[in-house]
Amino acid sequence: MSTTTSFAPLTIQDAEALVDTARRVAEAAGVTVAVTVLDAGGHLLSFRRDDRAVLIAGETSTRKAYTALQLNAPTADLVEAVQPGGLFHMLPTALDRPLLFIAGGVPVHRGGRLIGAVGVGGGAPEQDHGFATAAVESLV
Repeated sequence: MSTTTSFAPLTIQDAEALVDTARRVAEAAGVTVAVTVLDAGGHLLSFRRDDRAVLIAGETSTRKAYTALQLNAPTADLVEAVQPGGLFHMLPTALDRPLLFIAGGVPVHRGGRLIGAVGVGGGAPEQDHGFATAAVESLV
């Protein structure tokens, strides 16, 4: 007899809650950001860019989320891996869809399974990581 673990996929309600939390935490810190949420297949579930955020924040938030999803790890933990001599040194140029190894992307898990990722862009990398982490930790 096999045992299967049941888990709920990331919903649009989850995605909106992630965006709202990340934006609220960023706003409290005085930072304008863009937030992207992807489902487990890498499909866009939610995106919002503050009117005052730099335009590139939208692109960076999406690429950070995609990177965290594909490697199932926070992008903050991967920065060293793409440096010369690192495990993933050539990876950023090996795929059709660009990865971004800058802090701010965090995978989302439920029931021990990867169900999506959130990416935040617009602040300093450490700030973006903190905003994304706060959003993921708030998801129930």
